[in-house]
Amino acid sequence: MNKVKKVVLAYSGGLDTSVMIPWIKEKYGCEVIAMAADVGQAEELTGLKEKGIKTGASKVFIEDLRNEFVEDYLFKMIKAGAIYEGRYLLGTSIARPLIAKRQVEIAKKEGADAVAHGATGKGNDQVRFELTYKALAPELKIIAPWREWDIKGRNEEIDYAKKLGISVPVSKEKPYSSDRNLWHISFEGGILEDIWNEPKEDMFVLSVSPEKAPDKPTYIEIGFEKGVPVSIDGRNMDGLSLITKLNEIGGANGIGRVDIVENRLVGIKSRGVYETPGGTILMAAHKDLESITVERDMAHYKEQISIKYAEMIYYGQWFSPLKEALDKFIDDTQKNVTGTVRLKLYKGNCAVVGRKASNSLYDAHLASFEKEEVYNQKDAEGFINLFGLPIKVWGQKNK
Repeated sequence: MNKVKKVVLAYSGGLDTSVMIPWIKEKYGCEVIAMAADVGQAEELTGLKEKGIKTGASKVFIEDLRNEFVEDYLFKMIKAGAIYEGRYLLGTSIARPLIAKRQVEIAKKEGADAVAHGATGKGNDQVRFELTYKALAPELKIIAPWREWDIKGRNEEIDYAKKLGISVPVSKEKPYSSDRNLWHISFEGGILEDIWNEPKEDMFVLSVSPEKAPDKPTYIEIGFEKGVPVSIDGRNMDGLSLITKLNEIGGANGIGRVDIVENRLVGIKSRGVYETPGGTILMAAHKDLESITVERDMAHYKEQISIKYAEMIYYGQWFSPLKEALDKFIDDTQKNVTGTVRLKLYKGNCAVVGRKASNSLYDAHLASFEKEEVYNQKDAEGFINLFGLPIKVWGQKNK
């Protein structure tokens, strides 16, 4: 225990990491440096440095990682079309490798010999943090208090915090665990652990309920260049501003709420409620633009890659040779994904109603039921005979 001299803790100011600063100091007898990452959680960062120092940290770093989050993480995820189990837009998952990466950088800069995180031993985040540590700084010791201390659950943790005089943003009456960043906000725990319970409306932060959304639809146009979103309604914007604006527009129309039971990496099924307004719009727009700019076989194969890519993000394998190789393939598929998508937002529904691209593979003349010269319908008979030959032989033998 005493071999650890200095540790950098991934710090949020929430219940878990707030009590971990004094716990690590007592358990390991070492200096604790707290590192909070600004990935777009807004007001949650207010007063964080003072709180960290008050609870025992020798230093508190608050790192603005928002632009890096957008450019190097979210945009790659959008280009990949990565959605876990077809519904989860990976808001928590995608931020963890970035946070852990910066944590490692500070540990090296400060001469720390250990890193720590507040993830539980039942969840996915412990894997995401620790695989990043192992990839970028395998020499550092990893401290995971939830796997070491005697605290058995959230209520005991709240009692421990009160005993130490630490203010935490949860209570036994409303013990939600939430994670917010530029891409989304998530909720789990409390009444949500009963998967029959509907989430209470006052829980939501980024969106109005579809019932209270405007009675008139909102139309927007999203412009892309090589798979990256660059404009809203013809106005070019940097990535941070664009996603922030889409969160506002989508949230006002009740877009992006998801209530799912997902499969955690550790084998547990877990209920999560998510709000991802801007991300829902961007994923829908990007996929639709690919439909007219990516060749069929490549598009179909990329769908398989998208599933694997999402799984790797969820499993914490962002810094891995396979993911690095897949990025090269995905970038190649995005060479022609440049154009504009028009969407209709209405009471929780996000529908694509128009798309255009200068290098579109869609040919209205070719697709038409009217007479044209390129496609000879008589050729289809021979194609079907050859394509269907195995089925015909099977049918003859099994009729």
